[in-house]
Amino acid sequence: MLRLAANRLCLPAGMAALVILALDYWWLDNGPHEFFGVVFFGHLSWHLFINRHRFLKLRLGQYNARRWIVAAIHTWLIINIAVLLITSAAASHSISGFFQYSVDASVVEFHWFSAYWVVMIIAVHVGTHWTRVMSSVATLFGLSPSGFSAGVLRLSALILLAFGAWSFAVLGVPTKLMFGYSLDFWDFTASVTPFFAHWTAVMAGFAVFSHYSLTALRSAENYRSHSKVGQA
Repeated sequence: MLRLAANRLCLPAGMAALVILALDYWWLDNGPHEFFGVVFFGHLSWHLFINRHRFLKLRLGQYNARRWIVAAIHTWLIINIAVLLITSAAASHSISGFFQYSVDASVVEFHWFSAYWVVMIIAVHVGTHWTRVMSSVATLFGLSPSGFSAGVLRLSALILLAFGAWSFAVLGVPTKLMFGYSLDFWDFTASVTPFFAHWTAVMAGFAVFSHYSLTALRSAENYRSHSKVGQA
C-alpha cells in the first residue's frame, strides 16, 4: 500500500517538476531545456501506458456536468500537449541540431504559449484527482483518518491556494496564457529558487482550486438530485 502511494505521487510529481524545470530557459539555456522536455514526454508516455485501462471507461456511465467539464479539461490538455510536441520537434536545436533549417518565429511563440497552458492544465488535471493525491499523502506519511489529519490537509490546501494566487500575479501568468507579449522576464541573476517556488505554488494552487470547484459542482448536482426525489 505504501509503495502504491509512493508510485501515485512520484510519477505525477516528477512530471510536474520536469515541466517547471523546462520553464527556466533563460537560466540554463537551450540544451537542458530540451533535455527536460524529452524526459517529460518520456514520463508522459509511461503515465499514459500504466493508466491505459482508464480510457476504456470513458464510454461507460452517464455524463453529468462534472464529467463533461473533466472531459473538456482533458481534451484541452491533449490539444496543447500535441501542439507542444510538434513545436518542440520543429524548434529543436540541441537534440535534433544536426538538421539544418530555419525556425519560423511563430513556431517558437506557439511552443511557449502551449507550454504555459500545459503547465496550467496539468495542475487542473491533478486537481481532478486531488482526493486520491491527499489519500496517498496520508498513507505515505502514516496519517490515520481523523478529523485532525483532515483539518491539517485542508489547511495546507488553503495555504497553497493563497500562495498560488499570489504567485500567479507575481509571474504574470495571465499575460502568458492570453498569447500576450511581456518583457517582464524573471531575473535569474538576482534569484533562482523563488522562480521555482512560485511556479510550484501556481500549480498547487490551481490543483486545489479545481478540486474544490468540482467538489462544489458535485454537491450542487447531488442537492438538485435529492430535491427532485423529494418532490416526486
